[in-house]
Amino acid sequence: MTDIERIYELRKLLDRYNYEYYVLNASTVSDAEFDRLMQELMLLEKAHPEIDSSSSPTKRVGGAVQEQFEKITHKRLMLSLANAFNEDDLRDFDQKIKEAVNLSKIQYVCELKIDGLAMAVEYNAGKINYGATRGDGTTGEVVTDNVKTISVIPLNVEEKRVFEVRGEVYMSKKVLEDLNKKREEKGETLLANARNAAAGSIRQLNSAITASRRLDNFMYYLVNASDFGLHYHHEAMEWMKKEGFCVNPHYRICNGIDEVLNYIQEYTEKRPSLGYDIDGIVIKVDDMSLYDVIGYTAKTPKWAIAYKFPPEEVVTKLKDIIFTVGRTGKITPNAVLEPVRVAGSLVQRATLHNEDFVLDKGIMIGDYVVLRKAGDVIPEVVKPVIERRNGTERPFVMAKVCPICGSELVRSGDEAAHYCHNDNCAKRNIEKIIHFASRNAMNIDGLGDKIIENFYNLGVLKTIPDLYNLKDYEEQIVALDGFGHKSFNHILSSLEKSKDNSLEKLLFGLGIKEVGEKGAKILAKHYGSLEALNNASEDDLMRIKDIGPIAAKHIVEYFKDEENQNNIFYLKMAGLNFDYINSAGSIDREHPFYDKTIVLTGGLDSMSRNEAQKILEDEFGAHCSSSVSKKTDYVIAGTDAGSKLDKAIKLGVKVLNEEEFLTLINRNALD
Repeated sequence: MTDIERIYELRKLLDRYNYEYYVLNASTVSDAEFDRLMQELMLLEKAHPEIDSSSSPTKRVGGAVQEQFEKITHKRLMLSLANAFNEDDLRDFDQKIKEAVNLSKIQYVCELKIDGLAMAVEYNAGKINYGATRGDGTTGEVVTDNVKTISVIPLNVEEKRVFEVRGEVYMSKKVLEDLNKKREEKGETLLANARNAAAGSIRQLNSAITASRRLDNFMYYLVNASDFGLHYHHEAMEWMKKEGFCVNPHYRICNGIDEVLNYIQEYTEKRPSLGYDIDGIVIKVDDMSLYDVIGYTAKTPKWAIAYKFPPEEVVTKLKDIIFTVGRTGKITPNAVLEPVRVAGSLVQRATLHNEDFVLDKGIMIGDYVVLRKAGDVIPEVVKPVIERRNGTERPFVMAKVCPICGSELVRSGDEAAHYCHNDNCAKRNIEKIIHFASRNAMNIDGLGDKIIENFYNLGVLKTIPDLYNLKDYEEQIVALDGFGHKSFNHILSSLEKSKDNSLEKLLFGLGIKEVGEKGAKILAKHYGSLEALNNASEDDLMRIKDIGPIAAKHIVEYFKDEENQNNIFYLKMAGLNFDYINSAGSIDREHPFYDKTIVLTGGLDSMSRNEAQKILEDEFGAHCSSSVSKKTDYVIAGTDAGSKLDKAIKLGVKVLNEEEFLTLINRNALD
């Protein structure tokens, strides 16, 4: 057998073994044998580059490094799903469908809603053409090289016609656990949950990193199923399985809504035992010929819905309460918990907010407490389990002094919080720098929390302006354990890039009390420069919509402080931009939308709601809100506007349809 013949033989063998192992959960060869064959193929392909193939099993290992991700417009929109939260919502969904198609009973397919990242993969001539993220539903990012590293996504299929499959890329609980163990050993920040880990892994510029993350995939939708004579969704699922795709085995055909509810109950109970995270159940009408009859909104299909699980609650022991110091000096009590998995991630700490929160809930050290994740994201202590107390519990006592510098704490008269007022408190200064460098502020990549703390302890970083002098300490920094010239140069590059940020990023990064991201953007737009804001009075500030008297007071006090003025001076000397950069051009202050509060509701045909909001805020200086009130100036109502439109009419708020909105912003009206 020639080398070329052996290459083709090995590719076929390894494709089969991959399918057996990852899709069928079985294997006819040992891991050692598989690895030996893979190594043999890699060596042969290296010796014969003339038959290189993008669909070879060796491409799974990754290695391609992309400067940036190419954008792609989806041939068919990747719509999101409407949500149901209870039985009434589901029965209402069922009733509307029955009325739309004039049937007394509907056949559904129920599937587990995998908590991962939506992905579209197109095949042509039996090979992957591209893989792309969902993005905003219209435009996604091409991540083909990274998709090819996912072992359950076949590189080759029997079907030669063009087709597109969609599914969820995810990380299993076991892989996340193993990955976090390795990161902990290296002193790296732990990944919060499997969903975030999967999303971050698929968007790595270096596909070798993606490959190392051992991502997984379930396909759940064949976009052009009718091209293959398929009439039911469950037939499309079986078709995908036959082509070698991994389809979640727990999907089920349900006759009527009662069987759907039974399925939901079953998997609500089974959820903790699964090897991957799910955050709900997807219910789809099985008969695909009914889809166009049932219809679509601008963002969701009406023939499918996602039932979302209520927040998962678990019970664990509160071992201790410790105190942390924030950048403003705020002291926060935190629960130290027996490690417990909740809503997809291992939780060991949870904020207890302030003294009143702990006392109002009657929490004691040593209590068993009910824990959940607010919005399935932030760990939250709900209440103590009083009936499990055994007399060993200790009452909570609020700290009297700062746990870092020992300064006496002061409780603010109009707040429930206690503060350390020592401007030289090390922890306060570290937190200020961490905030300044964070993603939503100056976005200085490479400067994580632990690195900033290490630099602070090394003595090369004591204040925010010191960040821009780090170039003078290369010798000390590269000598740190786990650091090197490459990491150091990456930080310098990120620092240089941050100098060009628009004013709102700098304002948020400075950490002015009561000025969040939204407030920073409002101030940057209104004043245009830091110098103009520096000279503003409290009365001037309070004339701005959404800037109240408390925020105005803190802003003026910030700029009166001598140390803050020194920091601003040194940042200016370092070359930071102090002006508002409006990519859309100057704001038209004479426009009827200027400084008005606007609510967008329903679906727009000409653009997404996010795009419309960006136009309103960046080009016309409007303030977009999520709720309608008497203070709302305009409601822009698209299709299926719903309750917000009803409330606007009731309150007498001016309502614009999409054509009127486009005319006012001087865009082409709808055909």
